[in-house]
Amino acid sequence: MSNSSDTIAPLREFIIEMTKLVSQDSEEKNLIAKGSELLKPLIKSDTWLPEFCTAPHPEFYQQFLLHADPLGRFSVVSFVWGPGQKTPIHDHCIWGLIGMLRGIEKGQRYKRLPSGELLIDGPETVLLPGEIEVVSPTIGDIHVVSNAIPDKTSISIHVYGANIGAVKRHTYDPVTGSPKNFVSGYSSKLVPNLWDRSAEIRASL
Repeated sequence: MSNSSDTIAPLREFIIEMTKLVSQDSEEKNLIAKGSELLKPLIKSDTWLPEFCTAPHPEFYQQFLLHADPLGRFSVVSFVWGPGQKTPIHDHCIWGLIGMLRGIEKGQRYKRLPSGELLIDGPETVLLPGEIEVVSPTIGDIHVVSNAIPDKTSISIHVYGANIGAVKRHTYDPVTGSPKNFVSGYSSKLVPNLWDRSAEIRASL
């Protein structure tokens, strides 16, 4: 049982359970369904997220790595949106879960025709704290996302079926639908220290 000083415990426990899940199952639909259930309690509170993983950039949305599975089976990322920030139209090329932690996101899906043309696919969605959206090449993978709050930061926690910062993906020209290769990388070389449990152990001495 974690004590009150172990603030990062919810993230560590989520990563432990996700590691068990990807070790037991490799079918995408099961990873999405079961991973979503694991993600729900993590995004009920934002007190576990380290401060440096909440910092917006004045020009660009930020993508902070929280954990990458050493075998490349999943990664966990904090997306931080400053006021008015948005992505280009992009894909992921793997399954992903988007859990809203703080603020509000808007998303618009697209589908690409065999001709290469992009069409809007359904209405714009609004993601509120505690809600989860799913992306995958099998169910819809192309979208644009923006911060829905004009004067505040929004933060979402993303779980992907690979080390997302090292996946070759695509942005799309909104007029022609033409794809362009990109690799997102990460916004910081720092990652949270999940494994220092010394305070907890000392308290039990």
